[in-house]
Amino acid sequence: MKPNHWSKLIIVLFLAIFPLIVPSDYYRHIFILALMWVVIGSSWNLLAGYTGQVSFGHAAFFGVGAYTAGLCVTKLHISAWWGMLLAGPVCMVVAFFIGCVCFRLRGPYFNLATLAIAEIFRLTAIVWRDLTEGMQGILIMRTFRNKTYYYYFALILAAACIYAIYRVIRSKWGYYFVAIREDQDAAESMGISSFRYKTFSLLISSFFTGLAGAFYMNYMGFIDPEVVFSLYFISIMAILVAIIGGAGTIWGPAVGAFIMVLLQETFRSSFFGLFPKWVSQAHVLVFGLLVIFVIRYMTNGIVGDWIKVQRLWSKNKEQPLASTGS
Repeated sequence: MKPNHWSKLIIVLFLAIFPLIVPSDYYRHIFILALMWVVIGSSWNLLAGYTGQVSFGHAAFFGVGAYTAGLCVTKLHISAWWGMLLAGPVCMVVAFFIGCVCFRLRGPYFNLATLAIAEIFRLTAIVWRDLTEGMQGILIMRTFRNKTYYYYFALILAAACIYAIYRVIRSKWGYYFVAIREDQDAAESMGISSFRYKTFSLLISSFFTGLAGAFYMNYMGFIDPEVVFSLYFISIMAILVAIIGGAGTIWGPAVGAFIMVLLQETFRSSFFGLFPKWVSQAHVLVFGLLVIFVIRYMTNGIVGDWIKVQRLWSKNKEQPLASTGS
């Protein structure tokens, strides 16, 4: 087995036994959030990293998925877990209509259109109190007290998302997605319907983002429009996760998700209480500096430029030996 495969196997085994060897609910909570962001980042990466459609509105799908699960309790009087079955299809229906509007635009016009639509969903959730309870939000009773159950559910969801996207990218659709990303006009001249396959990419992306939203509702037990439809905490965070980890790679969003969540929690807790409280407000600045560093020195993200980093590291290790021998 190749060393690369061994490292992946070790990571998978570690994640599988993590809640068994770490009994702290605090650290389980961090890993649950990281796994949820693996799903969101990977979903965004399929649309933007592989298909070239950079969306600033993925909070719309996350919020719709979360409210689908919440409304199962408040309106249908059934378990919010049924929202895990309904959220994906509901988000795909929403995504289809969004695609019909936004995919007629390109470049910054597409970006702004997705941003505007996500804001429309947020404002609608605030105003439509009879359905969404407005800013009061939706509060439900959590099913499990033990976070281990939520952890394994998040792990299965993340693994299913990565595997599904891997299969899609390795299929004929994946090649069409990349062709559209590289040159949409050239792809259309070869008979590839850009609208059709961009829509397929959006449907898959929205499906898993909606599942992540429904899982968030079940796990946290409370949602409101400012949280689940947030531009910064959802849409921008999804972009940062993919860019830092490596857009256009399978494992990039997974790496980016753990880096961003762990970094955010480290600063939120002021380095776990070791630093003054004002440090907790500096995470946005650190995120900005990290993005600048990645864009400047690792344009393909950590995973995309990992081989380059390894070569640079080995070169620096060999230089002292070469100078000594001369």
